[in-house]
Formats: sequence, structure tokens, C-alpha cells
Amino acid sequence: MLSRVRVWLNRTYAENVFFMDQLRRNPSARAVEIHATHGDADSPVLAAADTAELEPEGLSPAGYVEFALDQCQRRGIDVFVPRLHQAAIVAHRADFAAIGTALLAPPPEAVAVFHDKVVAYEAVQAVGVPVPPWWRVRTADELVAAVEELEAGGHKACFKPASGAGGVGFRVITRAPFSLAQLNGFPSPYVSLDTVVEALAQADEQVDWLVMPRLEQPEVSVDTLTGTDNRVRLAIGRTKNGRRRGFTQHEQWLEPARLIAEGFGLHYLSNIQFRMFGDRPVLMDVNTRPAGGLHQLSLCGVNVPWAAVQLALGEDTGVIEPPFLGQDYTVVSGLRQLRPVSIPAQRDVSEPLPCVPAPAATEPVVVEAAGQVLPL
Repeated sequence: MLSRVRVWLNRTYAENVFFMDQLRRNPSARAVEIHATHGDADSPVLAAADTAELEPEGLSPAGYVEFALDQCQRRGIDVFVPRLHQAAIVAHRADFAAIGTALLAPPPEAVAVFHDKVVAYEAVQAVGVPVPPWWRVRTADELVAAVEELEAGGHKACFKPASGAGGVGFRVITRAPFSLAQLNGFPSPYVSLDTVVEALAQADEQVDWLVMPRLEQPEVSVDTLTGTDNRVRLAIGRTKNGRRRGFTQHEQWLEPARLIAEGFGLHYLSNIQFRMFGDRPVLMDVNTRPAGGLHQLSLCGVNVPWAAVQLALGEDTGVIEPPFLGQDYTVVSGLRQLRPVSIPAQRDVSEPLPCVPAPAATEPVVVEAAGQVLPL
């Protein structure tokens, strides 16, 4: 009989409750126990885990590595899926291996390339992957110059942090002055150029932004599973066009994703995002971690989280072809249980952190953007 597999997810997105569900429903019928840590006591990830602990706040990256090594040793972790402080953790892969823990994350060189979007764009462009025009800006004058050049070419300008994940900090530049229109309805990503310039003038420090044209839909996120031999085992594109979502295996998306994953050694799970610039796909972003929407590939008949754990354990999955592509769908909010009582407020780091099993909650609580998928 195969032994159980103990998997740890550190501070991660709420949608990864579905990642955890898929690990437990693995096609190998292997027993899986999941440990989770988070800074938010009411994270649904903590409730979904078999055991859970609060993470200490204020740790440096080096301090967090020590915390992580202790967690792995005390909890007998076989596979660690790091999101928070991923770069610092993968730099100590040998230390984790010495205590029997495999890291489900790329090597430090790959993480470093894609931590900075400018470095990433330069690197992938050098291997033949198309990228949009971009400017790195740190001052108001540089911002204005980049916006004016884009607008002269007939493009709408946008900016985002040169380092960061997801859509945090993304804004679209408009020439319209701030008005009541911006205070009606839901918050908008549009921001007046004059407002941004004024904010930069008043700031005490420089920004580090990437300015580029606003790219068009569809957006295609290619989820890749890559072995430590740099060979891609699986690549499936998830398409997004407004509310409608679907899947694709068209080579215009998969070929550049494979080139990036294999060329830069994006071992295990990565998410490579493209959008349209004119009539061609260009790279938008590369995430060296499992995507929050990875579970949606279950609609194609594949269990990608489990395949990744198998690779981390040294069990080669071979090339995985989806038996079919699921029908188009949309994402809606849903219910997810929380712990009936919150884990106590953050304790002093010198005290032991609470570790409790995840009981069934008595009152389900709505989790915003829980990520359930429904067919259209």
C-alpha cells in the first residue's frame, strides 16, 4: 500500500481550495493530507486543510525560510507548494531536500527572470516570443513621454508595477479629468493622466512601472506542467473574452508557452498569459506558480494538481493530453465553509502557533470570487 502524501500550501489564494479538492480526488486513489498556513485566520484555505496554522507576520524572507523549514520538518511535509516568498524558498531547495521535502516550484534562476517584467520581456524576446512595446518609467516626465508616444501610434496607454502578481496596480490612462463620473457605479481601472502626474510629483519615492499599450481580448492563460528535464508534460490554454471562458489547444498560444516553459526551466506548474496586439498574440505575463484558475482544467478531464505532485515525488507522468476540451463556461461566486471559530489573533512569534484540524463549519459563509464554474 502506498503511503499518504503530505502537501503544504503556504499563504495562497482563496481559489486554491479547489486545488486542494483535486489533490484529494486524485485518480491514483492515494491518501493526501493537506497542511495550510495563512496570515488571515478566516482564509477558506485554512478551513479546507486537514491541519492549519497562522503565519507569523513581519518575517524577512530569510526568516520565512527558517519558518518554512521548521514547518516541513515538524509536519512531515512531502511536497511544499510555495507562493509567498517563493524566490527565497527555492534558493534553499537543497535544505528542504535534506529533510525530505520536495519543492513544487521552478529553480531560482527561472523565478528571478520572471520576477521583473522588464527582465522577462527582454529574455523572452531574445528567444523569439513576441512582446508588446513597453517603457520602464520611474518619473512623471518618463510617464508622459511614454503615454504620448503610445497615443501618437493610436494606442491607449496603461501601466502596472514592473514587479507584482495578478492585476494589482494595473491602471489605464485617460485624458479625461477626474469628475463625478468616476464616483458613480463601481471603481474603474481608468485614471486621469493629470492625476497620476500630480501624485508622482507629490510622492517621496520613485515608482517602477511598466507602460505599454492596452492589449485586446481574447486573453489566453496557458497552464503548463514541466518536468525537471525541461520537457513540457501538459499545456492547455484557458481563454477569456468578457464573461465567456473556454479552452484552446491552438498552437499560436501553446507554441510560445512551451518555448518559454522549456527554454527557461519553468519546472512544475506555471501560467503564461497572452493577449492580442493588433492581429498577433503577444506575451502579457508569466507566473511561476499555479494559477488560481488551474482547477478549471478539470472540465477537460485532467487533474493537473495531482500530476504536478507526482512529478515532484519523482513519478514521471509522461505527456498528458486532455481527452476533450470542456464547453464554454463562466465563473460565479459560491459558498465555502469557514471554521466555526476563527483562529486566535496573531500571537507573538516567540509563542507556538496554533495548529488544529479543519472541522466542518456550522454556518457556511459566502466567499467572494470562490471560482465555481458553470457552463454557459
